[in-house]
Amino acid sequence: MLIFTLAAAMTLAMLIATVFGLYEEAERVKLENRTRTHRGFRHH
Repeated sequence: MLIFTLAAAMTLAMLIATVFGLYEEAERVKLENRTRTHRGFRHH
């Protein structure tokens, strides 16, 4: 029983970490796009 509880806790922790990681990545990409847009594409 303890094994199953630990496995469930680990799965939940991994899910939370994955969701948090995806959220962080999305925020970073949004920020990058914002700064890139402000600089303008004329330099390329």
